[in-house]
Amino acid sequence: MAMTAPRVAILLGSDSDRAAMDGAVQVLTEFGVDHELVVASAHRAPELLDRYARAAEDRGIRVLIAAAGGAAHLAGAVAARTVLPVIGVPLDATPLGGLDALLATVQMPPGIPVATVSIGGWGARNAALLAVAMLGITDSALRERLRAARAKTAAAMEAAAQETMDRGTAGRGS
Repeated sequence: MAMTAPRVAILLGSDSDRAAMDGAVQVLTEFGVDHELVVASAHRAPELLDRYARAAEDRGIRVLIAAAGGAAHLAGAVAARTVLPVIGVPLDATPLGGLDALLATVQMPPGIPVATVSIGGWGARNAALLAVAMLGITDSALRERLRAARAKTAAAMEAAAQETMDRGTAGRGS
């Protein structure tokens, strides 16, 4: 069975960031979006990052997710090298709890945008969901799978809310 070219790239600032991005990998896998994971530090391997980011579009990549902690320049460094959408995931890698990474990721100068999600695991999942939504602009089947997933989540929340209300009213007289 031939594999198709990945449409989403998840770039890690360090191999130690891999576990923090498990949620993104899981979401992309659940939606059937081919993806790849690459370690390419903006600081420790700038030439590798440059080559990778500049070649991504020609290789079929459509969205890049860049996850890094600390100084977190990875998303901005990627965005400076491509016109593809870049989603930054700040990671909690220092005693500052990821706030340093959040600020470094979200404070891009005008002209080089980076979509930024929350710190850590929630951000990893949301970055993948945002990538799915972006790809869904031109992929109606993927867009419908996303729509169905959101409807399923909403139905589960409504059921949980109803159960809570039912428990709250149990035992009250009418």
